[in-house]
Amino acid sequence: MSGARLAHIVRHPVKSAGFQTVTRAALTEGRPLPFDRLYAIATEAAGFDAAPDGWVPKMNFVRGAAEGHLQAIRATFDEATGALRLTHPARPPFAGTLPACGPALVDWLRPLWPANRPAPRALVARRDGGALTDVPGPWIAILNLASLDALAGRMGRPLSIHRFRGNLWLDGLPAWTEFDRIGHEIAIGPARLRIEQRITRCVATAHDPETGAPAGDTLAALESGWGHRDFGVYATVTRGGEIALDDPVEILP
Repeated sequence: MSGARLAHIVRHPVKSAGFQTVTRAALTEGRPLPFDRLYAIATEAAGFDAAPDGWVPKMNFVRGAAEGHLQAIRATFDEATGALRLTHPARPPFAGTLPACGPALVDWLRPLWPANRPAPRALVARRDGGALTDVPGPWIAILNLASLDALAGRMGRPLSIHRFRGNLWLDGLPAWTEFDRIGHEIAIGPARLRIEQRITRCVATAHDPETGAPAGDTLAALESGWGHRDFGVYATVTRGGEIALDDPVEILP
Protein backbone atom coordinates (compact mmCIF):
# COMPACT_ATOMS: atom_id res chain seq x y z
CA MET A 1 0.00 0.00 0.00
CA SER A 2 1.63 3.24 -1.15
CA GLY A 3 2.67 5.69 1.55
CA ALA A 4 2.89 3.27 4.47
CA ARG A 5 6.20 3.20 6.33
CA LEU A 6 8.05 1.70 9.27
CA ALA A 7 7.73 4.24 12.08
CA HIS A 8 9.33 2.55 15.11
CA ILE A 9 11.54 -0.44 15.92
CA VAL A 10 11.46 -1.47 19.58
CA ARG A 11 13.29 -4.25 21.40
CA HIS A 12 13.26 -5.44 25.01
CA PRO A 13 16.64 -7.02 25.87
CA VAL A 14 15.40 -8.32 29.24
CA LYS A 15 11.76 -9.42 29.26
CA SER A 16 9.55 -6.95 31.17
CA ALA A 17 12.60 -4.92 32.23
CA GLY A 18 12.73 -2.05 29.80
CA PHE A 19 12.13 -1.03 26.20
CA GLN A 20 14.63 0.43 23.74
CA THR A 21 13.96 2.08 20.39
CA VAL A 22 16.50 1.48 17.61
CA THR A 23 16.86 2.81 14.08
CA ARG A 24 17.50 -0.45 12.22
CA ALA A 25 17.49 -4.21 12.66
CA ALA A 26 18.68 -7.20 10.64
CA LEU A 27 15.80 -9.65 10.26
CA THR A 28 16.48 -13.34 9.65
CA GLU A 29 14.05 -15.86 8.20
CA GLY A 30 12.25 -17.74 10.95
CA ARG A 31 13.81 -15.70 13.77
CA PRO A 32 12.45 -13.06 16.17
CA LEU A 33 13.67 -9.46 16.30
CA PRO A 34 17.38 -9.50 17.20
CA PHE A 35 18.15 -8.87 20.89
CA ASP A 36 14.48 -8.89 21.85
CA ARG A 37 13.74 -10.75 25.10
CA LEU A 38 17.02 -12.62 25.04
CA TYR A 39 16.91 -12.66 28.82
CA ALA A 40 14.24 -12.83 31.49
CA ILE A 41 14.15 -12.82 35.27
CA ALA A 42 12.89 -16.12 36.62
CA THR A 43 10.96 -16.15 39.89
CA GLU A 44 11.19 -18.60 42.78
CA ALA A 45 8.13 -20.36 41.31
CA ALA A 46 9.77 -21.01 37.92
CA GLY A 47 9.46 -24.58 36.71
CA PHE A 48 13.18 -24.98 35.98
CA ASP A 49 16.33 -24.80 38.09
CA ALA A 50 18.79 -23.12 35.74
CA ALA A 51 18.45 -21.98 32.13
CA PRO A 52 15.38 -23.34 30.31
CA ASP A 53 16.10 -25.68 27.41
CA GLY A 54 13.62 -23.88 25.15
CA TRP A 55 10.52 -21.73 25.31
CA VAL A 56 8.62 -21.65 28.62
CA PRO A 57 5.41 -19.77 29.57
CA LYS A 58 5.59 -16.21 30.86
CA MET A 59 4.22 -17.20 34.28
CA ASN A 60 7.75 -18.37 35.14
CA PHE A 61 9.08 -14.82 35.00
CA VAL A 62 8.83 -11.35 36.42
CA ARG A 63 6.34 -9.64 34.09
CA GLY A 64 4.31 -6.49 33.63
CA ALA A 65 0.95 -8.24 33.89
CA ALA A 66 1.79 -9.06 37.53
CA GLU A 67 3.26 -5.65 38.37
CA GLY A 68 2.42 -2.74 36.12
CA HIS A 69 5.12 -0.46 37.52
CA LEU A 70 7.65 -2.49 35.53
CA GLN A 71 6.20 -0.79 32.45
CA ALA A 72 8.15 2.38 33.32
CA ILE A 73 11.59 0.77 32.97
CA ARG A 74 13.62 2.08 30.04
CA ALA A 75 16.60 0.22 28.63
CA THR A 76 19.74 1.01 26.71
CA PHE A 77 21.59 -2.07 25.46
CA ASP A 78 24.78 -2.31 23.42
CA GLU A 79 24.75 -5.62 21.56
CA ALA A 80 28.47 -5.37 20.79
CA THR A 81 29.55 -5.22 24.44
CA GLY A 82 26.52 -6.48 26.37
CA ALA A 83 26.39 -3.21 28.32
CA LEU A 84 22.93 -2.61 29.79
CA ARG A 85 21.56 0.52 31.43
CA LEU A 86 18.10 0.71 33.00
CA THR A 87 16.16 3.64 34.44
CA HIS A 88 12.91 3.85 36.40
CA PRO A 89 11.34 6.89 38.10
CA ALA A 90 11.37 5.12 41.48
CA ARG A 91 14.87 3.60 41.31
CA PRO A 92 18.45 4.83 40.84
CA PRO A 93 19.89 4.03 37.40
CA PHE A 94 21.27 0.55 36.88
CA ALA A 95 24.32 -0.27 34.77
CA GLY A 96 26.00 -3.60 34.12
CA THR A 97 27.09 -6.06 31.47
CA LEU A 98 24.87 -8.97 30.46
CA PRO A 99 24.81 -11.71 31.54
CA ALA A 100 27.35 -11.19 34.36
CA CYS A 101 25.24 -8.42 35.93
CA GLY A 102 22.35 -10.83 36.54
CA PRO A 103 22.51 -10.95 40.37
CA ALA A 104 22.83 -7.16 40.62
CA LEU A 105 19.96 -6.71 38.17
CA VAL A 106 17.72 -8.99 40.24
CA ASP A 107 18.55 -6.95 43.35
CA TRP A 108 17.82 -3.69 41.51
CA LEU A 109 14.45 -4.95 40.33
CA ARG A 110 13.35 -6.47 43.64
CA PRO A 111 11.87 -3.28 45.19
CA LEU A 112 9.59 -2.87 42.14
CA TRP A 113 8.14 -6.38 42.53
CA PRO A 114 5.18 -7.05 44.89
CA ALA A 115 6.02 -8.87 48.10
CA ASN A 116 3.03 -11.20 47.72
CA ARG A 117 4.37 -12.65 44.46
CA PRO A 118 7.08 -15.30 44.07
CA ALA A 119 10.33 -13.39 44.44
CA PRO A 120 12.73 -12.66 41.56
CA ARG A 121 15.39 -15.37 41.55
CA ALA A 122 17.81 -15.16 38.63
CA LEU A 123 18.49 -13.74 35.19
CA VAL A 124 18.16 -16.55 32.64
CA ALA A 125 18.47 -17.15 28.90
CA ARG A 126 17.37 -20.09 26.78
CA ARG A 127 20.01 -22.76 26.21
CA ASP A 128 19.10 -22.82 22.52
CA GLY A 129 19.56 -19.06 22.14
CA GLY A 130 15.89 -18.39 21.38
CA ALA A 131 13.77 -15.53 22.66
CA LEU A 132 11.74 -15.65 25.89
CA THR A 133 8.63 -14.17 24.30
CA ASP A 134 5.03 -14.65 25.44
CA VAL A 135 4.35 -17.16 22.66
CA PRO A 136 6.35 -20.22 21.58
CA GLY A 137 6.71 -19.22 17.92
CA PRO A 138 9.73 -17.14 16.78
CA TRP A 139 7.42 -14.26 16.01
CA ILE A 140 7.71 -10.50 15.74
CA ALA A 141 4.96 -8.21 17.05
CA ILE A 142 3.68 -5.74 14.45
CA LEU A 143 1.41 -2.86 15.44
CA ASN A 144 -0.43 -0.07 13.64
CA LEU A 145 -0.26 3.58 14.69
CA ALA A 146 -3.72 4.24 13.22
CA SER A 147 -5.17 1.52 15.45
CA LEU A 148 -3.44 3.15 18.43
CA ASP A 149 -5.00 6.48 17.49
CA ALA A 150 -8.42 4.82 17.27
CA LEU A 151 -8.02 3.30 20.72
CA ALA A 152 -6.73 6.58 22.15
CA GLY A 153 -9.77 8.35 20.72
CA ARG A 154 -12.05 5.80 22.33
CA MET A 155 -10.34 6.34 25.68
CA GLY A 156 -10.11 10.12 25.38
CA ARG A 157 -6.38 10.21 26.17
CA PRO A 158 -3.09 9.94 24.29
CA LEU A 159 -1.48 6.49 24.42
CA SER A 160 2.23 5.71 24.26
CA ILE A 161 3.36 2.99 21.89
CA HIS A 162 5.28 1.48 24.81
CA ARG A 163 2.11 0.32 26.56
CA PHE A 164 1.98 -2.55 24.08
CA ARG A 165 5.57 -3.82 24.02
CA GLY A 166 5.51 -4.32 20.26
CA ASN A 167 8.47 -4.57 17.90
CA LEU A 168 7.55 -2.90 14.60
CA TRP A 169 5.11 0.01 14.37
CA LEU A 170 3.62 0.87 10.98
CA ASP A 171 2.32 4.27 9.88
CA GLY A 172 0.07 5.10 6.95
CA LEU A 173 -2.30 2.10 7.10
CA PRO A 174 -6.02 2.25 7.94
CA ALA A 175 -6.90 1.39 11.53
CA TRP A 176 -7.27 -2.33 12.24
CA THR A 177 -6.32 -3.37 8.69
CA GLU A 178 -3.66 -5.61 10.24
CA PHE A 179 -6.41 -7.98 11.41
CA ASP A 180 -7.56 -8.47 7.82
CA ARG A 181 -4.15 -9.76 6.71
CA ILE A 182 -3.88 -12.95 8.75
CA GLY A 183 -2.15 -15.52 6.53
CA HIS A 184 -0.89 -12.84 4.12
CA GLU A 185 2.54 -11.25 3.78
CA ILE A 186 3.79 -7.71 4.07
CA ALA A 187 7.06 -6.26 2.82
CA ILE A 188 9.09 -3.90 5.00
CA GLY A 189 12.05 -2.65 3.05
CA PRO A 190 13.84 -5.78 1.75
CA ALA A 191 12.22 -8.12 4.29
CA ARG A 192 8.97 -10.03 4.13
CA LEU A 193 6.82 -11.18 7.03
CA ARG A 194 3.73 -13.41 7.15
CA ILE A 195 0.98 -12.28 9.52
CA GLU A 196 0.13 -15.21 11.80
CA GLN A 197 -2.44 -14.20 14.42
CA ARG A 198 -3.80 -11.40 16.57
CA ILE A 199 -2.23 -10.48 19.89
CA THR A 200 -4.62 -10.69 22.84
CA ARG A 201 -3.69 -8.14 25.48
CA CYS A 202 -3.31 -8.18 29.27
CA VAL A 203 -3.69 -5.67 32.10
CA ALA A 204 -0.10 -4.42 31.71
CA THR A 205 -1.33 -2.19 28.88
CA ALA A 206 -3.42 -0.19 31.36
CA HIS A 207 -0.26 1.30 32.92
CA ASP A 208 1.44 4.51 31.81
CA PRO A 209 5.01 3.69 30.67
CA GLU A 210 6.18 7.09 31.91
CA THR A 211 5.24 6.42 35.55
CA GLY A 212 4.12 2.79 35.76
CA ALA A 213 0.85 3.92 37.37
CA PRO A 214 -2.59 2.76 36.14
CA ALA A 215 -3.86 5.23 33.54
CA GLY A 216 -6.94 4.16 31.59
CA ASP A 217 -8.54 0.76 31.08
CA THR A 218 -7.30 -0.32 27.66
CA LEU A 219 -8.97 -3.73 27.84
CA ALA A 220 -12.39 -2.27 28.65
CA ALA A 221 -12.01 0.22 25.79
CA LEU A 222 -11.15 -2.56 23.33
CA GLU A 223 -14.09 -4.64 24.56
CA SER A 224 -16.62 -1.82 24.42
CA GLY A 225 -15.38 -0.39 21.14
CA TRP A 226 -14.59 -3.49 19.10
CA GLY A 227 -15.74 -6.53 21.07
CA HIS A 228 -12.30 -8.04 21.71
CA ARG A 229 -9.05 -7.52 23.64
CA ASP A 230 -6.73 -7.77 20.65
CA PHE A 231 -4.14 -5.21 19.62
CA GLY A 232 -1.44 -5.89 17.04
CA VAL A 233 -0.47 -9.08 15.24
CA TYR A 234 2.32 -11.63 15.36
CA ALA A 235 4.33 -12.28 12.20
CA THR A 236 7.00 -14.68 10.97
CA VAL A 237 9.96 -13.45 8.93
CA THR A 238 9.79 -15.28 5.58
CA ARG A 239 12.58 -13.31 3.89
CA GLY A 240 15.34 -11.64 5.84
CA GLY A 241 17.01 -8.31 5.32
CA GLU A 242 18.05 -5.19 7.17
CA ILE A 243 15.14 -2.89 7.90
CA ALA A 244 15.36 0.74 8.98
CA LEU A 245 13.07 3.53 10.09
CA ASP A 246 11.02 5.03 7.24
CA ASP A 247 11.38 1.92 5.08
CA PRO A 248 8.34 1.54 2.81
CA VAL A 249 5.68 -0.96 3.84
CA GLU A 250 3.72 -2.87 1.21
CA ILE A 251 0.67 -5.04 1.86
CA LEU A 252 1.07 -8.06 -0.41
CA PRO A 253 -1.79 -10.08 -1.96
